[in-house]
Amino acid sequence: MIEGLKRRFRPYFVVWLTLMWVMLMAEFTWANFIAGLLVALAIVLFLPMPAMPVANLSIRWKALFALILRWFWDLAKASVKVAWLALRPADPPKTAILKVPMRVNNELVLAIGTVLYNLQPGGTVTDIDIANRMWTIHVLDADDEAGIQREINNVAELERRLIYVFERS
Repeated sequence: MIEGLKRRFRPYFVVWLTLMWVMLMAEFTWANFIAGLLVALAIVLFLPMPAMPVANLSIRWKALFALILRWFWDLAKASVKVAWLALRPADPPKTAILKVPMRVNNELVLAIGTVLYNLQPGGTVTDIDIANRMWTIHVLDADDEAGIQREINNVAELERRLIYVFERS
């Protein structure tokens, strides 16, 4: 049992969670510090996180920076597009539910891709089939085949970038 607790105890997490607690309380007092330390210890020891699937994962830092810049650019474009769809003097656009493949090999990369896609307006991952590496996505603007194909191409481009940044074949 002691060995299990040693594996669970992560001093950096305890420090980080304690710091977050004190910041959440908006003032440093010894009571806040001790309460934060107790909460952090309880979280680390009694609610352990599963091991991260980082096997065969290496980061191309320049490509990661380019991915982040591109994501912010796409975020700006998608925000303007969704704002226009909401404000334009026309009927709401047709929506669609699509199944698209995600050919990433690592579950952590799949989760990162899901977060990146969900944070942008206009589309949402509604289901992840991990065994078959498929996303089910809800697309806001699916008035025509070109719009649907454009969204499928956007997912494929995100997938290509994630594989290039994180996975080595």
